[in-house]
Amino acid sequence: MLDRDQVHKVALLARLELTPQEEEQFATQLSNILDYFEQLSELDVAEVPPTARAIDVSNVVRADELIPDLAREKILENAPDRVDDFFKVPKIMHE
Repeated sequence: MLDRDQVHKVALLARLELTPQEEEQFATQLSNILDYFEQLSELDVAEVPPTARAIDVSNVVRADELIPDLAREKILENAPDRVDDFFKVPKIMHE
């Protein structure tokens, strides 16, 4: 069981300002949490394989399939300005 002095020390290390009532409250709450972890440590998990998640997760992605692109002329139809087979854009760099 944690006491108020231990909670006060942790609060100082974390740069938290706690009132004496909060220190008492956190001492009780943190003690309950530590008691729960103590219960968990009593479980026999020797036969349980280590996991990163509680449930099995896999990425859901579409298959990467090659599809033909649109014809160059069809794409350039929508260009506001063009030169031959290229989009013409405003100059962004000076010489």
